[in-house]
Amino acid sequence: MELPWKKSRPAMIAAAAEDRRFSFFLCCLTTFTTVAFSFVSPQIIRYTIDSVIGSSPLQAPAFVLQLVDSLGGTAFLKQNIWICAVLTLGAALLSGLSNVVRRYTSIELGETIAWRLRNSLYGHIQKLPYDWHVSCHTGDIIQRCTSDVDTIRNFIQNHLSELMRTFCVFVLALIMMFSMDVFMSLVALILIPFILLFSVIFFKGVEKQFAKADAAEGVMQSCAQENYTGVRVVRAFGREAYEMDRFSERTRTYADIWSHIGKLLGVFWGAGDMMSGFQLAIIVSAGIYRSVKGDLTPGTFLAFYTYCNWMIWPVRQLGRILSEFSKTLVSAGRVRDVLQNESETDPPDALNPGIKGEISFNNVTFAYGKGEPVLKNISFTVKPGKTLAILGSTGSGKSTLVHLISRLYDVPDGSGSITIDGIDIRRISRSSLRRNIGLCLQEPFLFSKTIRENIASIKPEMDIGEIKSAAAVAHVDDTIEEFAEGYETVIGERGVTLSGGQKQRVAIARMLASNPPVMIFDDSLSAVDTETDAKIRSALRKRVKEAAVIIISHRISSLMQADEILVLKDGTVEEIGSHQELLARQGSYRRIFDIQSGNREDF
Repeated sequence: MELPWKKSRPAMIAAAAEDRRFSFFLCCLTTFTTVAFSFVSPQIIRYTIDSVIGSSPLQAPAFVLQLVDSLGGTAFLKQNIWICAVLTLGAALLSGLSNVVRRYTSIELGETIAWRLRNSLYGHIQKLPYDWHVSCHTGDIIQRCTSDVDTIRNFIQNHLSELMRTFCVFVLALIMMFSMDVFMSLVALILIPFILLFSVIFFKGVEKQFAKADAAEGVMQSCAQENYTGVRVVRAFGREAYEMDRFSERTRTYADIWSHIGKLLGVFWGAGDMMSGFQLAIIVSAGIYRSVKGDLTPGTFLAFYTYCNWMIWPVRQLGRILSEFSKTLVSAGRVRDVLQNESETDPPDALNPGIKGEISFNNVTFAYGKGEPVLKNISFTVKPGKTLAILGSTGSGKSTLVHLISRLYDVPDGSGSITIDGIDIRRISRSSLRRNIGLCLQEPFLFSKTIRENIASIKPEMDIGEIKSAAAVAHVDDTIEEFAEGYETVIGERGVTLSGGQKQRVAIARMLASNPPVMIFDDSLSAVDTETDAKIRSALRKRVKEAAVIIISHRISSLMQADEILVLKDGTVEEIGSHQELLARQGSYRRIFDIQSGNREDF
């Protein structure tokens, strides 16, 4: 579902509940009826004290007078006082039933909005450019999808209907109070403007603090997530104390912000209590004075005090609701910040061709952002059934080549082109292109599922025979069979832990199982011993006869069987040719070969 992130934050939240308009209407209606029926009880008590038990004339709306007359008048009610009690109980019961419906509809609205926001965020994040993911902290993204959405849900479920209820209580209380005594009503309103002004000022100040608190929580979660992910590195270098100090610093910042918010809330509630108490003291004093003079009946004074008390509490509650509303606006803004990032889009005439796998780089130059070019005038061609190996030092641009082939980044106009089967890859839809490119990285990611599900993750309908065939080529089949559960063994957090080499081989099996026309191995055998490396490469040559294969490695033994080897240096092609041709040229390739084969001792 596309949410209107370009509009206001409340409009975005409202759009998430677009198909729940009736539920919203029902929530508003029952909020009103809850308040209306609750306001009936003090009136029944007022009439009972003044006109049924007492002797004052019954001054009530016409329909109430008709009802009393149909029952037999005040004399009949005095003899059957239980009828007044039943009416009071009935009003309370109807108010309670209305409140049940109000709570149910508000919970339904909140859950619907949270569900839509989470799905919209998750779906949008899947489509955001790779560059966005690189620039964002994982912990902050998770917080926006969980904590911020929960804040919005909490406000819709617990505070939105309370805001409407506050408004209804305030308006109905004023109507009832003015209908009973205008002077007392004006006295009751003396401090209301000051309380409202104080609430608005507080709302403006606390909103900024909530924004700081959310940002600090994101930094804290990112720090924890980074530490948990890199726990082996932390332990290996004895950095536990440093990481603890680092995390403590972030939690201290977070705690300090919330301590400051707590002080603001304490001042607000303390000042609110003081003003509310002073307000009630004025009402009681004025009410007693007018009752003694005979201008106010006891029943009217009791009902008036009840309504005044009910009116002051919503006004005070308004500050709490506004503080929650400010938190909600901050969270909605953080959600909108994600949604307003442009997702990857293909042109309307994007192609979905059947790909055979001939890849050509034509004078490609590329830089990240406004930085220096990391690739300069790169040109080469890989045909189906052929293997291109890429060798280069760290930072030479090897991984950037992989990013460009997969369209994680696009080559800018005027900076060359990359074609597959003669078609510029910028004209091919990303989903179609990536389905036809198999990628196996140096640090593969495996899901917390069974080994079978991991290998078949790209083609879930694959039968066990195909899965075992791919695993055999990756030389991981025997290892898997040694586990008690075999291919049904769960790996990851809830199951067994695989070694680096085992993970790489499972990842290779996953790629082979999809049988793409283009296969890229980005140093994906670095954790495998030399003998197993040779066996896997031999099996791969037999398996991927028609695919275009690109192998990136620092190990020349993994590259030497390739049809062509490309040597990168500082983003440019230094050498290109077969293993024998490059050895004969006495260049960088020959020097690295001599070092790795033990013919030279210097680096």
